[in-house]
Amino acid sequence: MDDQTRIELEAAAFRTLREHLMEKRTDVQNIDLMNLAGFCRNCLSRWYQEAANARGLEMGKEDAREIFYGMPYDRWKAEYQTEADTGKQEAFGKAFAENVGRND
Repeated sequence: MDDQTRIELEAAAFRTLREHLMEKRTDVQNIDLMNLAGFCRNCLSRWYQEAANARGLEMGKEDAREIFYGMPYDRWKAEYQTEADTGKQEAFGKAFAENVGRND
């Protein structure tokens, strides 16, 4: 497989993952994704931002989140985010430290 085809397939897989998380499974909470998989929608938007910045494109965290979420992040939280119980919050603290570190 040539590099261009590989890049196109990877991009298609990323778009499908984004669509799945943002349109088909809005019920799945970020905290559950982080606790189970070690990443969440915010991680994906941060990776998008980091890729843009690495290519010399200025993009802030909120800009990247709005691109990934398809709306301002505060709106997403208001429409889809539910309150997490203490157990989930404690597990999140551990998962975040192990997978992301201290930077959000």
